[in-house]
Parts: sequence; C-alpha cells; structure tokens
Amino acid sequence: MIERFVRFLHEVDETQVGVVGGKGAHLGGLSRIDGVRVPAGFCVTTDAFRRIMADAPSIDDRLDQLSRLDPDDREAIRTLSAEIRRILDDTAMPGELAVAITDALSRLGEHAAYAVRSSATAEDLPTASFAGQQDTYLNVVGPTAILRHVSRCWASLFTERAVTYRQRRGIDHRAVHMAVVVQQMIFPDAAGILFTADPVTGNRRVVSVEAGFGLGEALVSGLVNADVYTVRDGEVVATAIGTKRLAIRATPGGGTQEQAIDPELQDQPVLTKAQVVRLAQLGRRIEAHFGRPQDIEWCLAGNDIQIVQSRPITTLFPVPEAGDQENHVYVSVGHQQMMTDPIKPLGLSFWQMTTPAPMAEAGGRLFVDVTQRLASPSTRPGLLDALQRSDPLMGDALQTILERDGFIRPLPDEGAPGPLFGGSPAPIETDPAIVTELIERSQASVAAAEHDIATLSGEALLDFIQTDMQELKRILFDPRSHQVFMSAMEAAWWLNDHLLEWLGEKNAADTLTQSVPHNVTSEMGLALLDVADAIRPHPDVVAFLHHVDDDAYLDELATLSGGPEVRDAIEGWLEKYGMRCVGEIDITRPRWAERPSTLVPVILGNVKNFEPGAGARRFEQGRKEAWAKEQDVLERLRALPDGEKKADEAKQMIDRVRTFIGYREYPKYGMVSRYFVYKQALLREAERLVEADVLRAKDDIFFLRFAELHDVVRTRHVDDELIRRRRDAFTSYQALTPPRVLTSDGEAVTGAYRRDDVPTGALVGLPVSAGVVEGRARVILDMARADLEPGDILVTAYTDPSWTPLFLAITGLVTEVGGLMTHGAVIAREYGLPAVVGVVDATRLIPDGQRIRVHGTDGYVEILP
Repeated sequence: MIERFVRFLHEVDETQVGVVGGKGAHLGGLSRIDGVRVPAGFCVTTDAFRRIMADAPSIDDRLDQLSRLDPDDREAIRTLSAEIRRILDDTAMPGELAVAITDALSRLGEHAAYAVRSSATAEDLPTASFAGQQDTYLNVVGPTAILRHVSRCWASLFTERAVTYRQRRGIDHRAVHMAVVVQQMIFPDAAGILFTADPVTGNRRVVSVEAGFGLGEALVSGLVNADVYTVRDGEVVATAIGTKRLAIRATPGGGTQEQAIDPELQDQPVLTKAQVVRLAQLGRRIEAHFGRPQDIEWCLAGNDIQIVQSRPITTLFPVPEAGDQENHVYVSVGHQQMMTDPIKPLGLSFWQMTTPAPMAEAGGRLFVDVTQRLASPSTRPGLLDALQRSDPLMGDALQTILERDGFIRPLPDEGAPGPLFGGSPAPIETDPAIVTELIERSQASVAAAEHDIATLSGEALLDFIQTDMQELKRILFDPRSHQVFMSAMEAAWWLNDHLLEWLGEKNAADTLTQSVPHNVTSEMGLALLDVADAIRPHPDVVAFLHHVDDDAYLDELATLSGGPEVRDAIEGWLEKYGMRCVGEIDITRPRWAERPSTLVPVILGNVKNFEPGAGARRFEQGRKEAWAKEQDVLERLRALPDGEKKADEAKQMIDRVRTFIGYREYPKYGMVSRYFVYKQALLREAERLVEADVLRAKDDIFFLRFAELHDVVRTRHVDDELIRRRRDAFTSYQALTPPRVLTSDGEAVTGAYRRDDVPTGALVGLPVSAGVVEGRARVILDMARADLEPGDILVTAYTDPSWTPLFLAITGLVTEVGGLMTHGAVIAREYGLPAVVGVVDATRLIPDGQRIRVHGTDGYVEILP
C-alpha cells in the first residue's frame, strides 16, 4: 500500500511529475545531485488524490461547471472553487491511505516537525511555474495534524487564484492532480531565494541571491526587504543590504510566528561573501542538472546549506543559439514589423525564406544578429542612426552595449557586412507612373501564382511554393521599389529637418503626407466606411450583425431585407483586403477572409459613429489640409533670405513625398497577398493529409517548418509527438515579452529616451504624428473586442496594417511598440491623428477609461486628473 500512496524523496526524480507533482519530482532530482543536501521526506502521490476525488460527492458536476466559466468571472470562480474545497475538506480520508502516510512518518520520526507542501502535476514546469498557487504549511507536528494538512493541500488545488491561473492558460482542471510533499522541517538561521540568472534582465552569467533571517516565508510573502547579492563569474560584484525588521520563526507547539529582529542586527548582512559564493556554486550545479536556469529556495542552519525547492525560471526570454562562445547582440524583428507575438513554426520558416537577412529564433520570435555591424567602424554609424531614428529605445540599448568594455570586439572594415536596412537609394525622378507600374506588376504576379497553384497537390505543390518564393523576393526587394519608398522616407526626413531649422516648425511633414495616393492600407480603412454606408439603411441587417457569433453570417444575410446587397459589399471588401489580419507576417494567423466575424464590431462602430459618405469626405479633408499646409510653408519660406531657393527645394521634396510615400505600404500588402495564396493551397493539402490519416488536424501543419512539411507530404508520415511539443512550447511563448535588444548572455538590454524636456509624470515615447489631443483612453489588446466612441484615444501594444480600420474612429494613438516609418505611424499621419509610439508599458500604466493628453508633436503622454 505504501508503494501506491507514498514515495520517499530518494525514490523519485524529475521524470515522475505525474506521480509526485512538480515540486516532489524536483526535490527527488535535487536529492540525487552530489553535494546538494535536501531535507528527508516523502510524497503522498497523485493516486491518493485521485482516490479522494473519486470519493468526493458531486465533484464531477462542479468541475464541469468550473470549466465552462469565463476566466474573468471572478465571483463565479470564487463561489464554485470554494464549494469544491469544502467538499474535499469534508471527504473522509480512507483508512488505508491514512495508514500509508502514518507508516511513512514513523520511518522518519512521527513526532518531528514537518513542512507539508502542495505539489501539483502542473507545477514547477519549464513552461509554467504555478508559483504560490497552492498551499504550504510549515512546522506541522504530529500525525493527526499532518493528515489534516495533507487534506488542506489537496483542497488548495482549487483556490480561486489556482483555478484562474489554469483557466487563463487553457489547462484542463481534470488534467491536473495534486501530490503532497511531507518533509522534515529545517529551523534555519537564514533563508532565501537564489536565481541562477538575473530575474530582472535575464542575464545568464549573473547569479542573484536574496537572504533574510529566519524562515524564507518572510521574503516570499514580502514582509521584509531582503539582502540582495549579485555574483558574476564566481565573485560577489554587488551587495544591497536591506533593513530587516521581522523574521518568521517556528513556534514550539507547531506553526510559525513573526518575530522582531534586534535593532542592531536589522542592517547587518545576513550572509558572508564566502557563503554567497557557496550558494552561487550550488546554484550552478543544480542548474546544470536540470538543464535550465533555476529559482531555488535554500536554508542555512549554522554552516549547513539545505535546498528545499528548485523550479525553472519561466519568465526568462530564451537565448538564440549562436553556435559559438563569442558575445552576440540581437535586435528584435517583431519590434520592426509591429508584431511582437510569437509565430508558429511554419510562419517562422516562411518569414526566414522571405527575408535575405539571416535570422535567429528564440521564444517563437525572430532576431537579427547585429554583432558584426556594431563591431565594424564602417557599418556601426549607419546602424545606430537608422535605429535611433526609427526606434530610439533600440538605438540607445545598442549604445549602452557599445559602452561596456570588452563585450563587442572591434573588427576591421575589411569584410564588414552590408548595411542592415539598406543604403541610400540611387536618385529617382518624381513620377507617379513609376508607382502605378510597380503596383500593376505585383498584382499580375500574384494573379499568375494563384492561377498556377490552383491544380497542384502533393510534392508538386510544395516544390512550386519553394520556387515561387523567389518571385516573391524578386518583387519585394526590387531595387526600383526600394528607391521609391526610401526616397519618400528621406524626403519626409529632409522636410522635418529643414523646416525645423528654417521655420522652427516640428514634424511639418506629418500634415503634408495626409491623404496621399496609392496607400493601400489607408484606403482599406476608408473602404470599410463605404461598407458601413451599404449597411446603414437596413435596420434588420444592423440588428442581425449585433448578434453575430460565428463566421457563417454572410450566408445568413441573404434571408434579410437588404441582406444580399450588404453581403456583396462585405465580400467585395474581403476580396481586396481579406488576406490581411492582426499579426499578418505569420502565415498561420487566421485571415479576415477566413474569419469575417472579426470585422463585425468595427463595421458596427462605423455604422454608429459616421455619417454616409464619410470615407470620401475624410480623404478630401486630409488632402485639403495637406494642400493648405504646403501653401503656408512655401509662402513663409519665400519670405526668408534666399527664400525662393528654399521654397523650390521644399516644393520638390513635398512633391516627392506625396507621390511616393503611399507606396510605402504596398510591398507588404503584395507579400501578404501571396502568402494567402500559399496558405489556401497548403490548407487544401492539409485536408487531404487528414483524410489520409497522416495528420490528426489541419492546423498540425502550422507546427511544422516548411522543409518538414515537405517531408511529411513526401513520406506520408508525421511525428505527432513533435507537433505536441511545439504546440506546448508555443503556448508557453505567448506568456513571454520579447526584448528589443538581447545579448547572448540572455540579457534583455533596455534603452531609455534620456529626455529632460517633458513634464513630471508624463510617459515618454517617440513622436510620429503631430498634434495634441485630449480624450478617453481605450486600452484595447484585441481588435475584435474594440468598442470605441467618437473622441476616444486608442492605447494598445502595437498596430500593424490590420488595425487601420480602427484609426478612423479615434482621435489619437498610443502604442508600446513602433517607429517613425512603421505602418501605424504612416497611417496616423495620413489620417491626421496625433500619435506617440514606443511608450513602454503604456497598456499597463494607462487605465482603460482614463482621460489622457497625447502630445504627438513632442512625444509624450500626460495622464489627466
């Protein structure tokens, strides 16, 4: 019986999470490491928990109810989880189980003091720590008390916080089981936490030790300011001594209590440097055993260090594999592309097949290694200038790294890589026909690919896509195309620089670029206003759309008065723009054409907030404002010394930027259009593979790289376990925040704006669209849940082209990610919206509904009283 319900720590290791839970499995693994001391103990296994769950009345019904609850329904979760805990508390422990536990206690010493600790099967995992979600009880004395606290640990699987944690991560409550660790109590002089990587920056070469007097619960619960010691390469390099007024210590009869620390000891260091180094060495040994950075709890009694817990640090962003021991610096592709979410493996491989720059992967994101460009005197200035202009935080982070002695080893100019963002383009005439020709050539090429791919399947399909990708790259990186949009960007920079110098006017180009021709992204938003015009006269359709909850609604429209016309309008819009979606650089993301219900809230907002003909009026208003600005600027320039020459130069640049800047949005549109052609064909192939029992589900192909998918199509065999692992990894990546700049040490280097010209308390960012506006902040992270009113200011993490339809309903924009020439900035200028981007933590620091003032000219946001 003991073998079924109880396992001693020395009998288990980290492979037995399903039997003894994450904490128990890690403690068993720790006990096997040479030189690591772990207090003796045993685990009450998950078989015991399953036995209790089977005996608990009505538990299945309540678990069904719990699984159906919305994670945000806090009150319902609180009520139902309390009921489940009460049922488990009231369920009598079977005699055979109680005997197994008390027999194990007798072997260790039943009258000793113990720690009784929850150990769930979804706990201390590489992808989710579940730290603090279940309960721990210290200094429990006597078999009766221990049995009672084992039951409490079982019930703690259903605390409100634990239930909500699982709900938000999509973890089935029935799939998680609870073991309990019963471990001899240590009465330490000091205790604390040891991180084998810097928990703030992620630097893997740094060990961080936090220490306090007494039991470690005082630190974990935040009751005291810990001493913090930083160790690098075996040396203590920094020490911060906290004022420690309290300690938690065991009481003689069981339990713990707070105890005041003598005033003369409060500011004394808890550890000697030698003890800190010993802890760091132990941490490295434990990290090596588990194969990843660890969060370790330790106790010090006399000079004896014992380890009472070790779990993976799940918040660290992974480090790209470099293949050598050199220092490397990586910049985030997602911050340049306005899509910082993780990308599935097929999407990663398509992006890598598309771009000419080699890209490293980490955490489901892509990074460019800029080490050599930073090291070379010939390429460094261009890289820093380009990044400082487009994303000052990224540019400053790179400058910070350069100022560190020895991290970047200087390289000679010979053999230096080319510029990352392309050099200055060759001169080009300002001719609208150039843009028209480039667009027509791209459209014809996409149409040809769509025609040629239609009848292909199997290996022929994969071979065609691989070959056709060369045509995609030829068009995407056409030198003439590059000349057009780079000339426009440089013209905008020229105007801003010279008009500031000559007229003292900041960001004048922002108004001058409103309502330009050939901007396929801004045209998309205006065209959706025309769709609203088609819907507005039909009240039955409007009422129907308010209750749409699936993607079949277009077929149902035909039965309503005015429905066929509305369906034609929506389908016509989707025919041109339906290949777009949020995060569109990931080919695996569902497109609007695949999920047209995503657009319904935006369409209904346009019906409510705009008058008929608003699209054409909005474009014409912007054109007139740009024209008036041009006349004003030229008139003021002519009044200056050498004014005619200045005005002629400015006029040339205004013509250039207005002729070419709209095309800035087209290359990506052409790429996404072609991606959708590929995706539709690949999904048809996936359906054939499902029918042939090769794949379990069509979307399995999203978790294969392109070459792997090619092999599956050829061999008719797939590694289901590989797909499962990648699905789990992708889920874990969604909880990570990618850094703008990352080093091979794992350090996320954070840049700063370094400005002293903003009001106290203002949130600083990059000014990308001039003007000042006040309004209600709407913090929106999911476009499909947008609920905007006239005058609102959109606050979000990032905006790629798919967010453009929302721009028409707002008066200002604030984002956490962005640059001067990224899509959101370009469209904000075209629509005349004051905008500040690159505002760190904007969605967290600005409450939804808060009145704010956006200074789009000077680059900061004020939170108003």
